[in-house]
Amino acid sequence: MKKNYQLALLSAFLLWLAWPPIPFTALILLVALIPLLQAAENILESDEKKKGKQIWRIAIICFFIWNTASIYWVFNSLHAVMPVWLALIISQIPFFLGAVLMALSFWLYFQLRKLTSKTWSYIGFVCLWIGYEYLHQTWDLAFPWMNLGNGFAESHYLVQWYEYTGVYGGTLWVIISNILLFENRLAIKNKLERVRKVKLQSATAAFILLPILLSTLIYVNYEERVNPANIVVVQPNIDPYEKFGSLSTSDQVEKLIKLSEGIGQSNTEFFIWPETAISKGTEEKTFREDSNFIRIQEFLNNYKNGNLISGIESYSIYDSAKTETARYDSKSGIYYDVFNAAVLIENSAKLQFYHKSKLVPGVEQTPFSNSLSFLKPVFKAFGGSSGSYGKQSEPSVFYSQSGIGAAPVICYESIWGEYVADYIKKDAQFITIITNDGWWGNTSGKDQHLQYAKLRAIETRRWVARAANTGISAFIDQKGTIVQRTKWWMPGALKQDINLNEELTFYVRNGDYIAKIAVLGSAAFLIFLIFSVIKKRV
Repeated sequence: MKKNYQLALLSAFLLWLAWPPIPFTALILLVALIPLLQAAENILESDEKKKGKQIWRIAIICFFIWNTASIYWVFNSLHAVMPVWLALIISQIPFFLGAVLMALSFWLYFQLRKLTSKTWSYIGFVCLWIGYEYLHQTWDLAFPWMNLGNGFAESHYLVQWYEYTGVYGGTLWVIISNILLFENRLAIKNKLERVRKVKLQSATAAFILLPILLSTLIYVNYEERVNPANIVVVQPNIDPYEKFGSLSTSDQVEKLIKLSEGIGQSNTEFFIWPETAISKGTEEKTFREDSNFIRIQEFLNNYKNGNLISGIESYSIYDSAKTETARYDSKSGIYYDVFNAAVLIENSAKLQFYHKSKLVPGVEQTPFSNSLSFLKPVFKAFGGSSGSYGKQSEPSVFYSQSGIGAAPVICYESIWGEYVADYIKKDAQFITIITNDGWWGNTSGKDQHLQYAKLRAIETRRWVARAANTGISAFIDQKGTIVQRTKWWMPGALKQDINLNEELTFYVRNGDYIAKIAVLGSAAFLIFLIFSVIKKRV
């Protein structure tokens, strides 16, 4: 078992080494699982008892170390608002939960090996892994940050075919490549007959090299249709812990206006301000009477076609509990919802609001709120809310006075490929991402978040205009290339003539079809396993 533990640690190291933001290492993902597969094979062929427990141990060790090493920055976002010991405990939830789901997929592969052929077991493993990834982006504890397909975000030139498959195509490529290369290793070790060995090697080479060749051809030959619009993104660099404290909202707005005026031009269509740029809790129905709204309209009067997309902390008041997330104020006797929102302001009285839908578990929403409502005080203690934020059920597009459609993606939402694609189906011609990555500090978290935005550009073939409070703000073209970017923790503004696009990619039209097929496959394999256990006991 010592050798098997060493192999598990080697897989963990290779997975970490291949993960963003480390540059030029993404292809290591195609071999990173081979040591773990070999360790499992060693256990399967051994005379050891309780093989299932051993498989579970090596898998949980591998995936826990990989998750912790890659998203360690979760701790940074917690320890500033709670004791270190408590931050250490709470941060284990994303580290451990993802590792458990990954290990469970691997352990179920082992169970299939006991009941069916190796080929069917491998097919089951592919389905179960992708099924776990899809579950981890759809339930109340959603955290799809570590989906294997995200690992190519740094090396976006390798996965231009994501416009057809989305990130689940990358996950599929990684798992099958590892399986094929592992089988090649076994073929050499077991001295497989030459003809079968050559066929396996040829199939493996084709499966690995053809996607790279296809991606290279797309990357070199892709041309954007010229349809320019001038966009400005603003990075005020306001400490997130001052944003809601010592620095007034009006002072923050003045700083944003000054940065915007310093770079805006007469034909600027959109100014993009970051998440919660308007940080004072604002009632949406009366926002037109707010001094910040009046000041922003004065600023926009200098730009004929100017529109502002900004993050805003807002709320709505109801006569009764109209939504599941509505809170009750016993003093005033009113119900209300609080939103992490985006607003579009133009040179008229018209306002458009979008309420963030993909909320951060624990911080912005209480997971499984009906059954875990007793945990609300705990979540509030580490920076969350005593009640969930309000949200809307589907994305909505902001339209400028000239008819340009913009996708207002807020922070965490940018790691959902299919959700962002839904904006595009509703005629969004470019993507805005507004975020506040300062909570994580100067860690790889901010860099990973930026890199993942490149994948959304490829999937949808839309420019991304990214405005981050403290960094990193950027413009990303339709091939996923970062054209401009700001520095971390420095104020600044960028302007860019981007090309608007109205065409729909295959992925936008069909969404996460690979994941949904894998979910059906997972269900079939799980039913097979359950019936096999029942049959054995009977």
